Amino acid sequence: MKLELRGITKRFGTLVANDHIDLVVQPGEIHCLLGENGAGKSTLMNVLYGLYRADDGVILLDDVVQNFQGPGDAMRAGIGMVHQHFMLIPVFTVAENVMLGHEATKAGGILDLATARERVREISARFGFDVDPDALVEDLPVGVQQRVEIIKALSRDARVLVFDEPTAVLTPQETDELMGIMRQLKESGTSIVFITHKLREVREVADRITVIRLGKVVGEASPTATNAELAELMVGRAVELKVHKDEPKLGDRSLVVEGLTVIDAKDQIVVNDVSFDVRAGEIVAIAGVQGNGQTELTEALVGLEQRVKGSITLNGEELVGASVRRILDEGVGFVPEDRQEHGLVGKMTIAENLVLDRTDGPPFVRAGSLRLGYIAEFAAQKFTEFDVRGPGIDAPVGTLSGGNQQKVVLARELSRDLSLLVAAQPTRGVDVGSIEFIHKRIVQTRDAGIPVIVVSTELDEVTALADRIIVMYRGRIIGIVPGDTPRGVLGLMMAGETPAEATPPTDDRGVAA
Repeated sequence: MKLELRGITKRFGTLVANDHIDLVVQPGEIHCLLGENGAGKSTLMNVLYGLYRADDGVILLDDVVQNFQGPGDAMRAGIGMVHQHFMLIPVFTVAENVMLGHEATKAGGILDLATARERVREISARFGFDVDPDALVEDLPVGVQQRVEIIKALSRDARVLVFDEPTAVLTPQETDELMGIMRQLKESGTSIVFITHKLREVREVADRITVIRLGKVVGEASPTATNAELAELMVGRAVELKVHKDEPKLGDRSLVVEGLTVIDAKDQIVVNDVSFDVRAGEIVAIAGVQGNGQTELTEALVGLEQRVKGSITLNGEELVGASVRRILDEGVGFVPEDRQEHGLVGKMTIAENLVLDRTDGPPFVRAGSLRLGYIAEFAAQKFTEFDVRGPGIDAPVGTLSGGNQQKVVLARELSRDLSLLVAAQPTRGVDVGSIEFIHKRIVQTRDAGIPVIVVSTELDEVTALADRIIVMYRGRIIGIVPGDTPRGVLGLMMAGETPAEATPPTDDRGVAA
């Protein structure tokens, strides 16, 4: 199916999110929509999917003008969408989620779950998804949940499929699998619109690339373009893609973790006898496939885990058993991996979120009252400094794109007086220009003599930032290696091999084969 958008314009008050955008997606093509956070990519696709009504412009499918009144019309016309934040009901099974909103019934009004199960099995077999139709969604890994979203769209005969930042919550392995799925869909004749800001992914799967900046199409690019060329087209300036940092000036062992064990609600040991330290002026990155204890480890560091054994000391102060409030007061900054669940309150304003856990005293409170003028001034400064794209500091933070929400979290945590920074997936869902800025701020934090822990599933980020790397596997530390350890070795360690086992073979000159 051929998709064409002509002159699409969408305004929110005085903000022009889409400004007369033209886009053509040919049948069986992967067309990448590339741009910064807040460039207008998701808004454009929400117009296509019927979630928003365009103020101007038209949508055509196979040269026929469409008039979508809502997502139901778009789905009936053959458009499916895989959202960045999944639209699934956790306590429903896969089959129940797939049929939701399109419920088939048997005699007596009984739901025809058997047909839904068979549809899930048929699509799973066709694309090698290996999804159990009777599994509860809440029990599935994130990568499998995304496959459920794809099955939902395909079960409704989608011939144009929109992927909105589909790899924002995926591990590198899951991302590779998704790239393969997209190629399969293309070969089956499905037209794909792929919204992203990750240059490696764009060059890997795109047939054509359209770049949007500040709501306007600023050009088309070839997948053969360099990362630097694509980044400059996205941002409007040259972007430094390499992290520059000097040799660390190491201080004392500020953070010392000894024999840390975390037990989850199902009585499973998810962090098993972990010991390490982080020195002042050092970045230690924790790498591993998601689900190997990294989340629980970082949450234990900030007091969010209840069943914890062992010791965590920061500058000699024991943190195990301390309240979250006391740990924050000790100067611990925390960027959680799930910004929506643990980092922000969506209905509160950007300004309120920027001081969310800092309203118990100066400088934002005086004589028991919030200093609203001071808070507004602080928020406006951070809004500009971190280049948050949105209507203004009084807008609900939930109205921002995912990457801009992440900037708000980072702005809050990096603006406090820190004695330790714990950043889990700090650039998840963030564009190249913002990644450059965030990485610089993390390095500046380290250079200010503050210990930093970065947890990331992005190996490029791990190797770019880390002075040392901890690799976790099944809740244990499989090895602690230098920051310049090759990606291939780290990948093998993430699969459970020790550093010695993961060392690649060398030739007779000692050069890695």
